[in-house]
Amino acid sequence: MIRRVPLLFFLFLSVCGFAQSGTYSLAVLQYRGGGDWYANPTALPNLSQFCRDELGMKIGESAFVDVGSPELFNYPFVHMTGHGNVVFNSRDKDNLRSYLLGGGFLHIDDNYGMYPYIRPQLAELFPDKELVEVPFDHPVYHMKYDFPDGLPKIHEHDGLPPRGYGIFHEGRLILFYSHESDLGDGWEDPAVHNDPPEIRLKALRMGANLVQYAFMGEDETTQP
Repeated sequence: MIRRVPLLFFLFLSVCGFAQSGTYSLAVLQYRGGGDWYANPTALPNLSQFCRDELGMKIGESAFVDVGSPELFNYPFVHMTGHGNVVFNSRDKDNLRSYLLGGGFLHIDDNYGMYPYIRPQLAELFPDKELVEVPFDHPVYHMKYDFPDGLPKIHEHDGLPPRGYGIFHEGRLILFYSHESDLGDGWEDPAVHNDPPEIRLKALRMGANLVQYAFMGEDETTQP
């Protein structure tokens, strides 16, 4: 059973005009703490173009949005990346929590080095929820493209396998954290990292799955 974006979030989109125009945009999350939220500048524009070309999605130009801004609710899919420190103040946490519980989706892509900083922030964001590994049979790995072994490995750092972690709310995956994968690097322009075409394609396809899941979701009764 496939379900659409939850009604609460659809109402936010309607107020902002996206539902009427039939278009929407993906956004990069701006946060505090000194981490380079602006890393991989060509990543989200390229993923948006891939979703337009391959999935037929009506996605506009990508944008930037502050974690504490009400503008966050304009974007059904928000991407967060960086290498270093992350700090959410109380307003940031309240805003981001409301966004996610109301139907939004956050993809955190660890660009290497974010792990020790983001974990405490997520624990404070959702003290009643755990960041758990997303099983390989979860629909996020089997939307338009099939990834039976979970996240693809795009860049090597510590010789560790890629891992996809998530936070669930009422059966819905609301936050996906990609670790030891570097999906965003694979979305960048080919000349940035000189990745082979087949590696970039894996990264873009996995990203497209995330975007598609954010908009279509699944039957809420099938998840923990």
